[in-house]
Amino acid sequence: MKKRNDIDKLNQVALQIVQTLKDNGYVAYWVGGCVRNMLMGIPPDDIDVATNALPEAVMTLFPHTVSVGAQFGVVIVIQEGVSVEVATFRSEEGSQDYRHPQSVTFVTDKEDAQRRDFTINALFYDPIKDVIIDYVGGRKDIQQRLIRAVGEPERRFVEDALRMLRAIRFSARFDFSIEPSTWSAILKHKSLIQKISADRIREELIKMFTAPGAGNALRLLDRAGLLVEILPEVADMKGIPQPKQFHPEGDVFEHTARALDYLENPSPTLAFGVLLHDVGKPKTLRYDTRIRFDSHDKIGAEIADNICRRLNFSNKDRTWIVSLVARHMYFLNVQQMRPSTLRKFMGSETFEEDLELHRVDCLASHRDLSNYEFCRKKLEEFRQQKTELIPPPLITGKDLIQAGYTPGPLFRKILDAVAELQLEGTLTSKKSALEWVKQHFPLEKK
Repeated sequence: MKKRNDIDKLNQVALQIVQTLKDNGYVAYWVGGCVRNMLMGIPPDDIDVATNALPEAVMTLFPHTVSVGAQFGVVIVIQEGVSVEVATFRSEEGSQDYRHPQSVTFVTDKEDAQRRDFTINALFYDPIKDVIIDYVGGRKDIQQRLIRAVGEPERRFVEDALRMLRAIRFSARFDFSIEPSTWSAILKHKSLIQKISADRIREELIKMFTAPGAGNALRLLDRAGLLVEILPEVADMKGIPQPKQFHPEGDVFEHTARALDYLENPSPTLAFGVLLHDVGKPKTLRYDTRIRFDSHDKIGAEIADNICRRLNFSNKDRTWIVSLVARHMYFLNVQQMRPSTLRKFMGSETFEEDLELHRVDCLASHRDLSNYEFCRKKLEEFRQQKTELIPPPLITGKDLIQAGYTPGPLFRKILDAVAELQLEGTLTSKKSALEWVKQHFPLEKK
């Protein structure tokens, strides 16, 4: 979420852009999500401007612009370091790939409203006159808390199948119902989501699972039949039972949805780590004296890796998400870990997100936060002591050579042993480390 100063600057720049367009004889409004959010009392993340000025005119009026889709009438105007999308009123015909129109015609604001996805996103606002322009009943739908497609729902989703995911996202984020005919159209056309690129789906899922209501978004995806289309491995968690003494909340799917709901402004990696942390359970379910999921963290990490590759996550984010899944069971034994093992675990760059995943994992099940509190206490102890979790090594291979040792496989064994004792607190200086090495790995006499 933007800071107050950033929001004020965004509002000021977007207002100046509208004023400039109007001063030159054009019609110009704020449009879309910023207007919806304003009516709902939510600060805007960005502000889009719609106008009857053609792209060439917009680029002439403003000195700093980027043409990101002139054929669709879209230009980015940059003022005072702030970017604002300025789009010409347009209508769209056909769909060449269930995402982009076959042709675009520049039209009036009323006609422009008819090609937008949902009524709550098709509102215009004149910031000069402080007037809302509503051609589609969006204001009423906000009051009634409804997600309603503009015009014919089926046509909207055939034009752009990604809109089905957007309907789910807005419904979950704002706790709005999806209007019946809009919902029916999603159920009918759910398979069209396969036509959308992995990158577009990934970005929409990130917005969905990092926003409030992420757990409800997961439930809605399942009810709509979209989950099995894009994340069948997550859909497989439905109906997978769990031992009631640890998971009174129900099956693996419900546990995951609840864990998502406990997140607070998560990063994309954390959100997907939570989404996928138990994705290995369906493949590892077995019945012994109780229900068990042996190595579900390891199997889950492999599945998570496949999902992240399919969704085209960056290598860095994919590695991070897979690590969160692979490490989430480590917390079972943190209070019994040797100091060196605990420091290695807590010294990982992913640890803050490991810990947050553990917190929501506990809250969504047995609610025992003792291991979470233990780790928080240990982190605070290290901070107060101004001690690095993974300090620089006391000695290096160069030190061993200077001490008379010959480079070889033994070096790694020695350095690992010294590092372990350093983390345990047994060795605290270079001198003590070298003395320990000479005692336990004596040099052969020539």
